[in-house]
Amino acid sequence: MAPYAESFIFGEIFKIMIKKLILLGAISGSLLSFAQQQKISIMPSVGYAWRVAETPSGLSREEKDYVKGLKNGVHFDISAYYNLRSVGIGFKFSNYNASSNGWISGFDNNGTMVSVPVSTKDNITFFGPSVMYSNYNEPTKHKLFVDLALGVISYTTKTGSIKGTGSNLGLDAGFGYQYEVSKNFMIGPKVGITGGTLNKMKFNGMTYEFGDNEKEGLTRISLSAAATFRF
Repeated sequence: MAPYAESFIFGEIFKIMIKKLILLGAISGSLLSFAQQQKISIMPSVGYAWRVAETPSGLSREEKDYVKGLKNGVHFDISAYYNLRSVGIGFKFSNYNASSNGWISGFDNNGTMVSVPVSTKDNITFFGPSVMYSNYNEPTKHKLFVDLALGVISYTTKTGSIKGTGSNLGLDAGFGYQYEVSKNFMIGPKVGITGGTLNKMKFNGMTYEFGDNEKEGLTRISLSAAATFRF
């Protein structure tokens, strides 16, 4: 092959490679710009929660202690958001677990008062679409956020061989402060409230409807440590 022909061919190949590199750079730049503007936030938190439903009157001290054990427990939630500037749109899941052992008093067939040991495990879950507002994109290390979710709240309670379940419309909201450790990681405290009430439940497969003063209140207040991972 003549030298001028080789130079021409290599020159054309070089031009094609340069054009491809320029095109690849443009595409990569566009994708990077899009990723910087539209980030994903994953927000797990863990802490403690207290149910705010009023304790029934007329209980003995042992029964009050037993009920009190079910009114505070471990709270966990996780949410994921697709961020549009200061607003994030996504989903939230939360879970509450509590257990208690105690004694319940009652009367037998002969009218004699007896006390029997009981052990109960409670679980409350929530899941639904959520909206978050934050200052994550502002040039400050101190971040604030507030979120609100509407979805389904479910309750499961088990005492011995008796299992009760129920679900209804629920609400979950939170407010938190976080410190920016890096552009992709923040951590701080969060206060939350999860609300809901059950009008009926199933116990071992049989449905029981509550009266006006018997409804099962599931509302709780939580205090958690919340982290945010952004990418």
